[in-house]
Amino acid sequence: MSTKDLPFSQGEFDRRIAKTRAAMAEAGLDCIFVTDPSNQAWLTAYDGWSFYVHQGVILGLDGPPVWWGRYMDMIGGRRTCWMSDDHILGYGDHYVQSIERHPMQDLAAHLRDRGFAKARIGVEMENYYYSAKAHAVLSDELPDATLVDATALVNWQRLIKSDEEIAFIRKAARISEKVIQTAIDRAEVGLRKNDLVADIYHAGITGVDDIWGDYPAIAPLTPSGIDATAAHLTWNGDPMRPNEATFFELSGVYRRYHAPLCRTVYLGTPPDDMRRAEEAQIEGIDAGLNAARAGNRTCDIARAFMDVLAKHGIKREGRMGYPIGLSYPPDWGERTASIRLEDTTVLEPGMVFHFMPALWMDSWGLETTETILITEDGPAQALADMPRKLFVKD
Repeated sequence: MSTKDLPFSQGEFDRRIAKTRAAMAEAGLDCIFVTDPSNQAWLTAYDGWSFYVHQGVILGLDGPPVWWGRYMDMIGGRRTCWMSDDHILGYGDHYVQSIERHPMQDLAAHLRDRGFAKARIGVEMENYYYSAKAHAVLSDELPDATLVDATALVNWQRLIKSDEEIAFIRKAARISEKVIQTAIDRAEVGLRKNDLVADIYHAGITGVDDIWGDYPAIAPLTPSGIDATAAHLTWNGDPMRPNEATFFELSGVYRRYHAPLCRTVYLGTPPDDMRRAEEAQIEGIDAGLNAARAGNRTCDIARAFMDVLAKHGIKREGRMGYPIGLSYPPDWGERTASIRLEDTTVLEPGMVFHFMPALWMDSWGLETTETILITEDGPAQALADMPRKLFVKD
């Protein structure tokens, strides 16, 4: 049998398990059941497009974690997880999308077998992948257990990246540079947007040199003109038009690690108000990077940027960034800290954020963003090497 191509050392996985167990002990939990595919991968290295069915990781206070999922995906688990095969379990297909039975009945049996029938079990209540039906069935099947909301318990352990993880994010940033440059180079009047996005996907999946590209957790966001006043529109088959701005919100991905990067291109001569906003945005980003130092807080980054905008008479609401790293659809954020005025998370070396101070105005949008690394001393480091400006193509 061929050996597994594990992304990280065993010491790295041991570090993650130890951090998570410390958080479990502090929360008074005997066990957690983790459904977020990013958290599953972080704990076990499981990597497959199977998160549309019920699956997850069981982690107690001792022993290796257990990956549990559909039987056909158990095979993938044995190819990707670092644990031995007896810690990778599969349920039969008769549970899948059945109205007569539910996979949580199978999971409950495994939890009982492992001595958790009366345990305090943490579950990710606020999660895309843990349904109300799943929780109801699991509660019914484990009447003597206490199911506790452990949303984001694992996510918070992921906030400070190891050297091994940062190396992956740096590789993703090289791909991000390529996809953004491809988007800017190809953008022209008359080009159908879907053809442009096809080139973006090709650049991202091809990667750079020996750094192969993975699929992004968010589809390319490439709105133009009035559509760019909205934050999360994708693309259509319309041709690109003169005198419109298009922002590109993209990310290179290496082995599920992301490095989001945004830039904006204008086909024609930008209006004066967009140029003034560009000046303010870039000045604000510089101020934010300078404030993004170990010992400061995420709100300090936000305040530095917002103070610059206020000086230029520009109003903006909403957060300006979030932690990133390993992720699966539908989001590349880690859903913990935020770069916003009310968030007081203390910055520590090894944290990685998508600093995302985009401007969505009444008739156009302007996105210029960076993936940033909090360093031991000094301002944050932008991981991608890409000019920070509005790109203009006459």
